Amino acid sequence: MVADNIYSPLGRNTRDNIDALKQGRSGIQLHSGNLSSGPFYASLFDATYKMEDESKTFFEQIVLASAMDAMNQADIRQPDNRTGFILSSTKGNISLIENPQGKSYPENKIALHTSASVVARELGFNSEPLVVSHACISGLLAMITGMRLIQAGLYDTLVITGADLITTFIFSGFLSFQAISRNPCKPFDAERDGISLGEAAATVVLSANKRPEAVLLSGGSVSNDANHISGPSRTGEELWLAIRRSLEQAGIDAKEIDFISAHGTATRYNDEMEAKAIHLASMEKIPLNSLKGYYGHTLGAAGILESIVTIHSMKENILFPTLGFSTPGTELPVNVVKKISKSDLHRTLKTASGFGGCNAALIMIKD
Repeated sequence: MVADNIYSPLGRNTRDNIDALKQGRSGIQLHSGNLSSGPFYASLFDATYKMEDESKTFFEQIVLASAMDAMNQADIRQPDNRTGFILSSTKGNISLIENPQGKSYPENKIALHTSASVVARELGFNSEPLVVSHACISGLLAMITGMRLIQAGLYDTLVITGADLITTFIFSGFLSFQAISRNPCKPFDAERDGISLGEAAATVVLSANKRPEAVLLSGGSVSNDANHISGPSRTGEELWLAIRRSLEQAGIDAKEIDFISAHGTATRYNDEMEAKAIHLASMEKIPLNSLKGYYGHTLGAAGILESIVTIHSMKENILFPTLGFSTPGTELPVNVVKKISKSDLHRTLKTASGFGGCNAALIMIKD
């Protein structure tokens, strides 16, 4: 990975976001408005992020803003046919079906491939953009897909952006599962009672040309629980399978992992399942965190955003705490990071899980 951007309520670039995490700041705030009949906690963009370009939806605007910053860092001025674009999102422009009295857009604007084409064209891509939409592993799956496309020799460079905005449709869906916390979320904590939702866009640029400062994606895998449409596996075996296969691809052993960036949604069942998978992988003593207490669950952006933070943690040898965590709350204990600290990080694991029983794992290595 040679360049990145995090575009979130904590900042418009990665540096501002990392600085916010070092200060212990969270984007999760108390809100009231159209999403819910009562007050709720979430990490949402404020009015200062709104742009003047009426030809594009706000979703498309944040994707563009994030991708453009990362491409500038990577010095991609005019993408050639060996440079591709991947868009990761769970719902994209779903808000367009919620406000028929609002600005009128073409009917096909609701389709994710339309947004991907709009952004790719604006960024100057000649190649056909790709879309990855696979519940909450979308961002991590997009990175694994990009890694494999480069390994297969189909691209030299890939710009991968994940983004989602919180709409009434999304909020009410999680509310119907009784999965929304009444307070800022508490991943892996004994008193966790659900997620906090969040908005963000995040971009990584992957390249076949190795650079001295780059962190390498060296192994990635996906699996499925085949358990329930929304409830995760009760055993964690399927996430463990994705972790094991990722380690095999990377050619390393579980004991060589220095740190785990967990999905950590703060729902009762997700955190329990992840803890069991980590035990099955014999990684229960490895330091672990969840970033959901800073960003909320950013859906299609989560896997990319949290991977970027992990990469910068590796570069600076720093562990960020799990905001909201105080008392261990899983049946099988895991080593949750409680305070910001220094650690020598060379090999890390990122995990993600989502509705439909999907799981993903990615190994990142710093030379």
